[in-house]
Amino acid sequence: MTTRSDIVIIGAGIGGLMAALKLAPRNVTLLSKTALGSGAATDWAQGGIAAAIGADDSPALHQIDTQRAGAGLSDEAIVEILTHDAPARIDELLELGAAFDRTSAGALALGREAAHTRRRIIKAGGDATGHEILKTLIAAVHAIPSITVLEDVIADDLILVHGRVHGVYAHHALTNQRLVLRAHATVLASGGIGRLYRYTTNPPQSTGDGIAMAARAGAVLSDMEFVQFHPTALGISRDPLPLVTEAIRGEGAILRNDLGERFMTELHDDAELAPRDVVARGIFFQQRAGRTVSLDAREPIGDAFPQKFPTVFAACMQAGIDPRRVAIPVTPAAHYHMGGIAVDAWGRSSLPGLWACGESSASGVHGANRLASNSLLEALVYATRVGKDIGGAMTAENGISVPEHESRIASEESCAQAVADLRAVMYANVGLVRSDASLHTALARIATLERAHAAQSNELRNLLAVGRLIAQAALARKESRGSHYRADYPNPDDAFAKRSFTTLEGVA
Repeated sequence: MTTRSDIVIIGAGIGGLMAALKLAPRNVTLLSKTALGSGAATDWAQGGIAAAIGADDSPALHQIDTQRAGAGLSDEAIVEILTHDAPARIDELLELGAAFDRTSAGALALGREAAHTRRRIIKAGGDATGHEILKTLIAAVHAIPSITVLEDVIADDLILVHGRVHGVYAHHALTNQRLVLRAHATVLASGGIGRLYRYTTNPPQSTGDGIAMAARAGAVLSDMEFVQFHPTALGISRDPLPLVTEAIRGEGAILRNDLGERFMTELHDDAELAPRDVVARGIFFQQRAGRTVSLDAREPIGDAFPQKFPTVFAACMQAGIDPRRVAIPVTPAAHYHMGGIAVDAWGRSSLPGLWACGESSASGVHGANRLASNSLLEALVYATRVGKDIGGAMTAENGISVPEHESRIASEESCAQAVADLRAVMYANVGLVRSDASLHTALARIATLERAHAAQSNELRNLLAVGRLIAQAALARKESRGSHYRADYPNPDDAFAKRSFTTLEGVA
C-alpha cells in the first residue's frame, strides 16, 4: 500500500506528537510502533521537565548547569536555545491542559535533581510526568483532523532517491502488510537505544530504529559513544527494570552498601546528587567489589512515599519492598543516549528531506552527559523548531519513482537468543566501564552476530548496527569524559574535548 502526505513522522512520543501539532494544518502521517500512548519512553519518564521559572533562577543558570553536566562538549548556542525556550514550552503544555503539580498556594511545584543548582523540575503526579504530558499531547493530536495516526506500524528504511529522503518503507506489525509512505518531509522521532543493554529502564521498543535507518541512508551521526546509565533502577528480576526517580535523591535519600556505608560522600562533593555518571559508576564499583547497594528514603520521605512518588511506590510494593520501612535495592541501567542523528539548530540532518528530534537526534545540547530532566524539554523545544523549519522548506516530490524494498520481517521469538546475546555483550563490554580489550571483544561478537542473524529482521539488524556504532565510537575516544569511562584512559584528554561525528562507514 502506498500513501502520500506532506510530512511523515516516525515515532509517537513527546517529540513526534509535538512536531505533528506544530505542523498542523498540513497533512501529517504519524507512525506509532504500538498502540498510541504505549511503548513510548515518554510515558515512563518520572522525573519531570527542567525549566528556569523560579524566582531565584534564570535561563542563564540553567545553561551553566547543562554545560557543566555535558563535560565540555555541549554546544553553547544550542544549550542557550534550549534553556531560553523552556519557560514558553511549559506555558504551552499548560495551555493544552497538562496538570502539573502545584504548591498549596497554587504555583507550580519545583523540585531539584542531581547537578541542578536550583529547584527547577516541574512534575506531574509526583513521578508520572511523562504520562501526563503524553496524555495531553495525544488529546491535542486527536483534535486535529489533518493528522493521521497509523498505529502498530514499524518503519523499516528511509526512501532515498538521488540523495534525498522521500518518506519511509514500513510494515504493519500485526498483519505484516508492507507500506510505502511517501512524503515531502520526513521526521525521525523514534526514541532511544536502551534495548541494546541487558539492564535498561527503557521500553522494549527502544531499539535504535531511527538512528540505524538514517545511518543506512548515509546520514552523519554524532556522539554515539555517550550512553547514560541511570544510577537507580529497581534491582529486581524484571526486564525492563522499573526506574527509581532521581527526585527521590533530590528529597534527601541516601545510598548505602550492604555494610551500611554511605560511599558517595567519598566520591563527590555533591554525594548522591553528583552527575549521573559519577553516581552510576560509584554503585557499579561497589557491585564489582561484591557489595549490594540500596537507596534509603525512610527518613526524608518515609510515610509520605505513596503520595510523593506513587509510581515508584507501586513498583516497589509489587516487588515486595515497602520503601517506607526498608531501603530500596538499586542498580545502574541504560537510560538515555546522548548520541544519534547529527542535527543543526533546526533539527535538520545531513540528508535533504530528513529532520530528527528527541532522543534519536544529537543536537549537541547534552554533550557527554545529559543533565537530569532536560530530555523531555529537548524533545519539546526541538520538535517545535522542526515544525517551524519544515513549514518553510516544503519541496515537491516532482514525480519521482520509488525503488522496491524488501522488508526483513521475523517473529521476535526467532531472534530472541541473538538479541539476548547482544544485550549481554553490550552491558558487559560497552557499558559503564570500557577498555580497549572489552570494546574489541564486543565488536568481534557483534560481527559474528551480524553474519549469522542480521538478515532475520530489521529490528535485529538495527540493534546490531547501533551497537557496532557505539562500540566503534567508544574505541576511538581514548579518554574518560561524562558518561564515557575508559578504564585504560581514566582521565579527560584535551585532545578529545570535541564532539565526535561518524557515518555507518566510519567517515564523517
